[in-house]
Amino acid sequence: MRASRLVSILLLLQTRGRLTARQIADTLEVSVRTVYRDMDSLAAAGVPLYADAGHRGGYELLDGYRTRLTGLTTGEAESLFLTGVPTAAADLGLGSVVTAAHLKLMAALPAELRERAGRIAECFHLDAPSWYGTADATPQLAAVADAVWNRRRIRIRYLRWAEPHESLRTVDPYGVVLKAGAWYLVAAHADEGSRAIRTYRVSRVVELDALAEEFEPPPGFDLAAHWQSYLAHFDARRFRDTATVRMSPAALARIDGLTEPAVARAAHESASVPDAAGWVRVTIPIESIELAHKSMLAFGAGVEVLAPRELRERLGETIAELGRLYGS
Repeated sequence: MRASRLVSILLLLQTRGRLTARQIADTLEVSVRTVYRDMDSLAAAGVPLYADAGHRGGYELLDGYRTRLTGLTTGEAESLFLTGVPTAAADLGLGSVVTAAHLKLMAALPAELRERAGRIAECFHLDAPSWYGTADATPQLAAVADAVWNRRRIRIRYLRWAEPHESLRTVDPYGVVLKAGAWYLVAAHADEGSRAIRTYRVSRVVELDALAEEFEPPPGFDLAAHWQSYLAHFDARRFRDTATVRMSPAALARIDGLTEPAVARAAHESASVPDAAGWVRVTIPIESIELAHKSMLAFGAGVEVLAPRELRERLGETIAELGRLYGS
């Protein structure tokens, strides 16, 4: 285990350049003290590295030093074929490049590893879009990806949900994210003093012009970390109100399959002590009266909305119309 970690440290320094002990520790998921011990071991073994103290310090290999300890283990060779996303690569205009890289990697592996890696590729397939949905049409995705890769500022014509629906924005594209079959652009507004980072659904980019200006992301920007933070605050941004609902035992048992996770989780956490009939009172977040109206109808007679009043009245009107339609 320790020998593998020492090799990993060498490869990190070789590929990334100067790194602090904290950066190495976070990457390898070990303590800083362990990194210090490993660095002493590498130096004792004759590895030409040096360390600078201070705020801008860190460990670095001497110029020109390259380790040849880059052979793949069996597990590493197999895992490489789980990292490939052929559909996503094709969407980004990189399908032929990924295919060529795959063939070169297979040709470079020893026969035993080639067979095992090929078996992994045959046994696993990624299908990103969710059930009962289709992937977005994204004619601008390749141009967006090119701007991200080359760090070129772009001007986009974008269709928003809110009024006015169409807007023209000049943005610095930091990265793209594939989420449940939909591509999203993470970009900073180039025409705002705040440099606010926003998220755009690529399928709603109807026109794109690559500009001559180049840009640099802010120091330390991490696309994956930013996206996780965005997701964590997503529900808080869109759920603007709550509803108080009486729910039957059968409805509560089905709520995970009839609503989204945030709503189901809130219902389970807020459920009161059951009454004599087994019904509970819950408080759930709602995005709007219109969306909550549709959601509550899915439960049939298993729920009674107590508040807000507008939602209760809207459901009552719909139920009355259904009664007239079916002649009851």
